[in-house]
Amino acid sequence: MRLIPRALNSALVCGVIGVVVFLCLAEAAGRLGIIPTAAFPLTSTVLVTAVKLTADPDFLPDVADTFIGWALGLVATVVVAVPLGLLLGSVPPIERALRPVTEFLRPIPSVALIPLAAFVFADRLEMKVAMIVYASTWPILINTIYGLRDVDPVAKETLRSFGFGPLAVLLRVSLPSAAPFIATGIRVAASVALILAVSTELLGGGSDGIGSFIAVAESSPEGLTLIVAATVWAGLLGLLTNGAFVWAERRIFRWHTTKTGAAQ
Repeated sequence: MRLIPRALNSALVCGVIGVVVFLCLAEAAGRLGIIPTAAFPLTSTVLVTAVKLTADPDFLPDVADTFIGWALGLVATVVVAVPLGLLLGSVPPIERALRPVTEFLRPIPSVALIPLAAFVFADRLEMKVAMIVYASTWPILINTIYGLRDVDPVAKETLRSFGFGPLAVLLRVSLPSAAPFIATGIRVAASVALILAVSTELLGGGSDGIGSFIAVAESSPEGLTLIVAATVWAGLLGLLTNGAFVWAERRIFRWHTTKTGAAQ
């Protein structure tokens, strides 16, 4: 006898149920006065405002600007971080030489560098892309290096025994084996990139993007509700992009999913 309905085996169904329960609890907390509406608006009010923003001619271009900056920054990050990770992962002496530099730069909070970037970059889009590249490089770089370390050494030695050089071994064995790790790093970097895109718009000035909309909304009579509604849209954008990356990973690297699932 099955105690758990088959539908609950679906991650999507469980996720939807969790979101609905959370929203209902948040609404009840506001209605009962547990969370004062002066401190945080009712969930229903936020959702209605978020829906109304879809008809706001000023908000939709801001969403598009954030998405464009996010996409450009993520593409630039991949172009920089993947080759660098392949280099560091393939040549251990270079990785050891640069390790102190990477370990020094990696813990620096990216948001703390936004005021500095505002002085360096006159164009706000360039500043946004630069901040995204800095913050999003680390997940891809580290995953690429660890992915190369996970490559089967027997496969590499077999290829070398047939006379293939280091570059051929990298392209034919190491890169395909590390590709799932790189894809995971890109997916994590995509979330980081969205955070930096909105944060740069909010703290770096300018008049475009969700962050700029939030900054302007602070002076509105309905400022708190608009801020939370715009934040909901930022969260939805992150949820959709993460879901797209997860779907792509499962389709492209189905062999890796099957392999890890069998190992577990």
